[in-house]
Amino acid sequence: MDTSGFLGSLNKLLEWISRLAFLNLLWISFSLLGLIIFGFFPATVAMFAVARKWMLGNEEMSIFKTFWTAYKREFLKSNVLGVIIVAIGLILYIDFQFVQHAANSFASFLYVPFFIITLIFISMLFYIIPIFVHYDMKLSQVMKNSFFVMIMNPLSTFYMLIGSFGILFVLSYAPPICLLYSGNLLALFIMKPATNAFDKINQKSQLLFQEQ
Repeated sequence: MDTSGFLGSLNKLLEWISRLAFLNLLWISFSLLGLIIFGFFPATVAMFAVARKWMLGNEEMSIFKTFWTAYKREFLKSNVLGVIIVAIGLILYIDFQFVQHAANSFASFLYVPFFIITLIFISMLFYIIPIFVHYDMKLSQVMKNSFFVMIMNPLSTFYMLIGSFGILFVLSYAPPICLLYSGNLLALFIMKPATNAFDKINQKSQLLFQEQ
């Protein structure tokens, strides 16, 4: 088969279209396998594990084997992470309801700090799972380092926020496409700048180590 020119580029494009579709189907299927409640976070972690391999240049790996291995290995730990994330989200939601329905005027002053805290939490979410799959860390370290990486990479964080919103906005106009292209697009879009951020931090750490 011609691997150069137009036909080669078309073949490469079709390969990636099928890979992405297969990954998204795995993500949905294994989320359902865990009855969504227990399957969503392991499936999401497994999807990011595959995306990480692609970002590191390993394009010829077995998608199913990589996904299934990560799903099994991180099933319990990723669900604990999911409980932490959902718990924080619920606390923020309860706080929002309190601020919104509070009768006194003082509560209106809480909107700004609430918005800042919520924005920080959402921004941290872009790094939590990438850190989870990229490093072997305790969950407390994952949460802590996601905050520091977010703070150290404001442009990447802003890029993730705007880009993810754009992807979700476009997909909202074509719901059937979400079956094949939704979580996978977000995983790739988030994993790339996250990996770049990790590389920059590692390079800075090496430079500091050499200077000492």
